[in-house]
Amino acid sequence: MKVKIDDSCTACGLCVDTCPEVFRMGDTVAEVIVEQVPPQFEEAAQQAADECPVESIAVE
Repeated sequence: MKVKIDDSCTACGLCVDTCPEVFRMGDTVAEVIVEQVPPQFEEAAQQAADECPVESIAVE
């Protein structure tokens, strides 16, 4: 599983709170910190994508 954050991110921090193993806050927006989501964090990464208020997280 891979995740990406697009330019619509508003830096609310929800993804970081939900799955800090995959996301972190950058200077202005959230960032993905892993190339491939480890299997044990896939559910949390998917939850972060599902709950993103601006739907800026894409899951592949």
